[in-house]
Amino acid sequence: MKNLFFTLMMAFLAIPVNSQELPQPFQDVNQDDLGNVSDEFQDYFFEALKQKGIENYEKAIIALEKCLELDTEKSVVYFELGKNYRELEEFDKAISSFQKANDLEPEKESVLVYLFQTYGMMEDFDGAIATLKKLIPIDVSYKEDLANLYLLNENYDQALSLLDKLDAELGANSYRNSLRRQIFARTNNTTAQIENLQEGISDNPDVEQNYLNLIYIYGENGEDEEAFKVAQELLETNPGSTLAHLALYKFYLNKGNTDAAVASMKIVFESEEIDAESKFKVLNDFLNFVQENPEYEDELIEVAGKLSEWEDAPKLYEQLGSYYLKKNNREDALKFFELGLKENPENFQLTKNTLLLQLEFGKFDAAKNLSAKALEGFPSQPLLYLFQAVALNKLMDYEAAAESLQDGLDYLIDDKLMEIDFYSQLAISYNGMKNADKAEEYRRKAENLKKEIN
Repeated sequence: MKNLFFTLMMAFLAIPVNSQELPQPFQDVNQDDLGNVSDEFQDYFFEALKQKGIENYEKAIIALEKCLELDTEKSVVYFELGKNYRELEEFDKAISSFQKANDLEPEKESVLVYLFQTYGMMEDFDGAIATLKKLIPIDVSYKEDLANLYLLNENYDQALSLLDKLDAELGANSYRNSLRRQIFARTNNTTAQIENLQEGISDNPDVEQNYLNLIYIYGENGEDEEAFKVAQELLETNPGSTLAHLALYKFYLNKGNTDAAVASMKIVFESEEIDAESKFKVLNDFLNFVQENPEYEDELIEVAGKLSEWEDAPKLYEQLGSYYLKKNNREDALKFFELGLKENPENFQLTKNTLLLQLEFGKFDAAKNLSAKALEGFPSQPLLYLFQAVALNKLMDYEAAAESLQDGLDYLIDDKLMEIDFYSQLAISYNGMKNADKAEEYRRKAENLKKEIN
């Protein structure tokens, strides 16, 4: 079971960014992107996509160059070339390819996104900023990315001006607050910042963001009492302010005034003005507080339950599960992961995490049922077949386990560690079916693969 545990843990830690499914090699390309091309062109192009999908980037580039010998006016070929060069960390060639793709299709959003990201990877922030400005007419939400680039490029005045405009247009959010705080920390001219914010509060007492920025600066300087006074002033000036409680709850926690802290947190959770990300950060502070003060765990569960009514419950349960897992309280982690799956059964990462813990705690019937359900939505994920087979072997349903493993092997590509686990489980299955020859065959396959790796 040692190799199996290693594979399962690697799967548990491999969290895809902003995606519940693993990326597919064809997701950015369709037939319309190619237009009218010869069969030979198509063969080379889709060979390139196949090679990229299995991470043979040099071979993908060779196939794409064959495409260019047949037609030099296809934006999508340069786009794919850029992506392969970027994977190889040949950033200059990637930039050149993306620029050619952009010349052929100036308003193609995906090309511009790859281009500005690649400039960022090279820390060419001027190039990234120039590219991002071309994206803003396509989608104004890129303005937040522009503010971040201004910060990275040390254009602090431009960044603050843009952040203020976005707050005025859209209302404050935690991401822009974080950028603003980073600017304050980098410029390190706290006296000027405090004077500027105090003047802003005096001129426009209804603008809550000035209070919050001032609270942050005082807090960063260790002037907690001054920060607390500003938070109270915000509440006096704007009695209905929920943003004030976004600051106050933490002061109350630090002062040991738990009742006031919980009351402020509940106001934060109920607020329609405060974004979900900020609420989850508040919840995280409360989780940390409860870790030190377990007598308040019932309050935590009550608050979390109410928050699940107002915000994204699966995300909440996943956060709670991750919190308890980090604290090595794996049983409670499993409880919250299972609750999350009831709300969002299509969350692939949550499914993997849940299955791992179900197997660890011997909940084999639950793991069998969950893996079967997950395979309906993710039929090409070999790890799910492995999870299912482990549960079935533990339940002594050896024939079904072997069938699951054979099905899963069809989807397994270039993952020798997982292949070892498949063969090891097949050995268990055939041993359980009293087929000693087959069991020995798969045991040898597993051992030979181990020797290859070592």
